[in-house]
Amino acid sequence: MATKTGIKVNPLADRVVIRTLEETEQMRGGLYIPDTAKEKPQQGEVLAVGPGRRSEQTGEIIPLDVKTGDTVVYSKYGGTEITVDGDDLLILNGRDVLAIVKTKKK
Repeated sequence: MATKTGIKVNPLADRVVIRTLEETEQMRGGLYIPDTAKEKPQQGEVLAVGPGRRSEQTGEIIPLDVKTGDTVVYSKYGGTEITVDGDDLLILNGRDVLAIVKTKKK
């Protein structure tokens, strides 16, 4: 599946490809956080979604709840980090995606 950046990644089964969203370097109080003290990001944009996992009872494919373009929250230490064409991506199991972030439209 080609992403908006032209990267071709085709996740299998219930895998999701995510581009992590970098957190801001400045805290609310105006302090800057050095790279060594930053926590791993837990939000990202979904770039590609696999077809889903197969039901053990029926063999039917159970699709994932996320779709390309969604902003999601995922497990802090889940997934496999990869670099494709200079982009740092994360491949997660569908169960590692915890929530979809809904943004309010103004």
